[in-house]
Amino acid sequence: MTDSQLQMTHLHDWHEEQGAKMAPFAGFHLPLWYQAAIPEHLTTRQAAGLFDVTHMGRVMVKGPEATKYLDNLLPTRIHRLDHGAGTYSVFCTESGGIIDDLFLFRLADEEYYMVVNGANRRKDFNWMKKQSTNFDVTISDISDNTPMFALQGPAAVKVLQKLSSKDLSSVPRFHAIHTELDGFEVIATRSGYTGEDGFEIAQSKVSLKEKQKAVQLWESILKEGKTDNVVPVGLAARDTLRLEAGMVLYGNDINEKTTPFQARVGFVVNLKKPQFIGKEALVTEKREKPQRLRVGLILLGKGVPRPGNSINAKGDVIGEITSGSVSPLIRKGIALGYVQRPFRKSETLVHISVGKKLRWAETIHPKNLLGRIRKLSIAIK
Repeated sequence: MTDSQLQMTHLHDWHEEQGAKMAPFAGFHLPLWYQAAIPEHLTTRQAAGLFDVTHMGRVMVKGPEATKYLDNLLPTRIHRLDHGAGTYSVFCTESGGIIDDLFLFRLADEEYYMVVNGANRRKDFNWMKKQSTNFDVTISDISDNTPMFALQGPAAVKVLQKLSSKDLSSVPRFHAIHTELDGFEVIATRSGYTGEDGFEIAQSKVSLKEKQKAVQLWESILKEGKTDNVVPVGLAARDTLRLEAGMVLYGNDINEKTTPFQARVGFVVNLKKPQFIGKEALVTEKREKPQRLRVGLILLGKGVPRPGNSINAKGDVIGEITSGSVSPLIRKGIALGYVQRPFRKSETLVHISVGKKLRWAETIHPKNLLGRIRKLSIAIK
């Protein structure tokens, strides 16, 4: 796909005017970095980074049977969500494979706001429509008219509060709120893809023809955050941030051949629900126990793990890397991958094939990866 065939976000011209390094991603032309990826990563961990995530998909689900529909569509128990509350979840095939992962927020009794992966926007929307035929529900793709930003980091809430018409500090983690930022109506969710506190912000009813409104809000956030060292951050740092946090990337770490239990996000599955797509297969897998499980890995020496590198133990291949890079916090190789069940426990020593060499690494549960990295970074200092 050439640059001329790629979609542009509302901020595309702004990114180019700032000299950002641009690249294709999920069908969009997006910034990889502005100055350099590592400083942007570290600034997000220490202060806050502002991300253009307009490429993500945003869907509204409304109607008398919206809750009933979503309880059938997703393995997570939806009807118990309070107003404003959100949840991480997945779409599953009948065989239990992951079509995509997502965040869902309940805005009212029968009104929900959903955020899905950018690369899967069309696939997910078509899947949702296909599964809605027996339900009184309206599903609307609002992605094109809702520019979306994410402000992530320790200073994020403080900075956004200067622009907000409501108290953001009182919004619990994984909850949504309607508010105004700098006079613009937004849906703000206390969520993110970095392991840091912060908000993802969908600016309401702003078409590409009105892109200056998105630029105005973006620049207002940067202006208010200047004294707190807030900077714009590109995709490269977003990827290393989510990797340090042990978060999955669709197409790398999860896909339709991977189940929630294998990916170790089984907390999204409520097998006590009477029915949902994929339940029978997941009940069977839970009973028989998945034999392939996702782990985090930290290299003990030199080397940069990459997707496709084998994971080895006792002279045998026991798994494969699905995401890998260098952690800017500890300047060591880190990765996510899948291993055979006996090797899933934290602090198991394994070898990773990096180039023609085998490098020692230790496993850790993905949810604990960032905590372990933070402790190592303190020790290094």
